[in-house]
Amino acid sequence: MIEGDWPGRFWHRLEDGRIQCDLCPRLCKLRDGQRGMCFVRANRNSGMVLTTYGRSSGFCIDPIEKKPLNHFLPGTPILSFGTAGCNLTCKFCQNWDISKSKEMDRLMDQASPGTIARAAKSLGCRSVAFTYNDPVIFHEYAVDVAQACREVGIHTVAVTAGYVCPEPREEFYQHMDAANIDLKAFSETFYRRLAAGHLEPVKDTLRYVCNETDVWVELTTLIIPEWNDSEAELRGMAEWVVEALGPDVPMHFTAFHPDWKLRDVPSTPPETLTRARKIALETGIRFAYTGNVHDKAGGSTFCPECGDLLVGRAWYVLSEWNMNEDSRCEGCGTPVPGVFEAHPGTWGGRREPVRLSDFR
Repeated sequence: MIEGDWPGRFWHRLEDGRIQCDLCPRLCKLRDGQRGMCFVRANRNSGMVLTTYGRSSGFCIDPIEKKPLNHFLPGTPILSFGTAGCNLTCKFCQNWDISKSKEMDRLMDQASPGTIARAAKSLGCRSVAFTYNDPVIFHEYAVDVAQACREVGIHTVAVTAGYVCPEPREEFYQHMDAANIDLKAFSETFYRRLAAGHLEPVKDTLRYVCNETDVWVELTTLIIPEWNDSEAELRGMAEWVVEALGPDVPMHFTAFHPDWKLRDVPSTPPETLTRARKIALETGIRFAYTGNVHDKAGGSTFCPECGDLLVGRAWYVLSEWNMNEDSRCEGCGTPVPGVFEAHPGTWGGRREPVRLSDFR
């Protein structure tokens, strides 16, 4: 196990002696000793290093529905972990103690890529998730973990904001099996004022991953009252998804609660999520969901042709299962897009923290 700085990729030297990070659209320009905005990529001796390789904020077995992914191996357990830092500055971040951390002692567990793959296999997990903070910023570690997982038949899932440059994006998604990508809003103003980012790079990532790779993709939008909940914005977003990505890309509309630097905004009313889901379905999205609320109808999967209930969900727990072994509606035979097995998993809604020291 190698601890400490790890050679980083996707950067170049500038004429003034600084180096430029080419991993994400921020293109941070760093003098020796400086860190990027993400805090985990740094200039050491005129070269780029990743300071969190092999180090994690902790490991936990989650239901895959928590990512959220509803069309990728439903009911199965997924070994989840993140590191520290982030390349966006979302004022509403709900994992801010991890993503905004600048304290290396937040990184409580250590594991090599091979250890993570062995642990997932031994624990009965079907997948490993890069989550809690954005895996874009620990690109080298995530790719190495994904390669180790594929060697033992374990899938990998990226939970990401999609804020990444084209070259590293292409390499990253070569190694992913599924992704939940945040489409935080559908306005440049929102991205600029609440996340210090831009919308167009995210749209570009979505177009690339959905149209040019085999990665299974689902989208999540955290609905924040008065910021991204207008009917015009929600309808415009759904129309763009149908046109640019296709109607079979599931959309998740999840509830905001006051956190981090956006504590003066109220929690999202459940009826707002129901309205967002209704707008998406009216616009042509075939699978739309609500999240972070108790809403069985909004969390369940229905056949887009006959309307029959296909997969019942209460929070993260599966109830009904009405698809045949070919992933088709039992009622009308319509195929259901996604990655399914003949029978669902039985993990339920459990969340189990684990230490990886036993698997080294």
